[in-house]
Amino acid sequence: MTLDHAQIQALLCKALCADVRVHAREDDRLLVETPFSFPDGDRFSLFLEGQPGGVRVTDLGQTLMHLSYEEDIDKLRNGTRARLLDRILSEARVSEDDGAFFVDVTPDEIPGAVFRLGQTLTRIHDLSFLKRSRVESTFYEDLERTLEEIVPGKVTKDFLLPIQDAENYKADFKIESKGDPLFLFGIPSRDKARLTTIVLQHFVVEKVPFDSLLVFADQKDIPRPDLARLSNVGGEMVASLDAREDLERKLLKKAA
Repeated sequence: MTLDHAQIQALLCKALCADVRVHAREDDRLLVETPFSFPDGDRFSLFLEGQPGGVRVTDLGQTLMHLSYEEDIDKLRNGTRARLLDRILSEARVSEDDGAFFVDVTPDEIPGAVFRLGQTLTRIHDLSFLKRSRVESTFYEDLERTLEEIVPGKVTKDFLLPIQDAENYKADFKIESKGDPLFLFGIPSRDKARLTTIVLQHFVVEKVPFDSLLVFADQKDIPRPDLARLSNVGGEMVASLDAREDLERKLLKKAA
């Protein structure tokens, strides 16, 4: 089938334009209704404000206000979600001011900015309902980056000891240390807490000289029995990756 470029373009323009409306407001802003919407059907409200030399496309903080009705938006300001939010805004070249997301453009750039901001708000909405499994998937990346910032050049990832079945008992990270080898484990979940307990117990059985540092995504998420077993074989602990100062203090005390 041969595609008619002009016909398809006309159809798309007609359909998209039908979903976009611009309304004047008494505060001299323009309200832009777009096809973007929340899961409950409410459409994103974007606004145009005149600026010296250009135009600001903004949501006036309505996205976070809408999310606050059903979700604790403080989650967006802490931990992994906060880092992902910063990444989303940076990639889309969207700014934030007191909860309002916006893009400053020239008048000719308004159409692209409206859709760019709309896509960004969709990603932010998805982020507010981020599943724990997705958060955990970023934990090790964040942990490795933090370690390299604190002790650059002294971090070895997925370290294998010269012991039997070494592949089954590797340390997440080996840190160059002043004394016994320092093995650091990231603990984002109960399953990883249990696995780390097994690995450390194996090191003890194999009479491996070592010190350990355990960094949790959130220690409160680990059941007491699992935490107790882990503490019996593990060394110092950091309750959360967000406790940067605690991690840095304990790590620098042991690192070479």
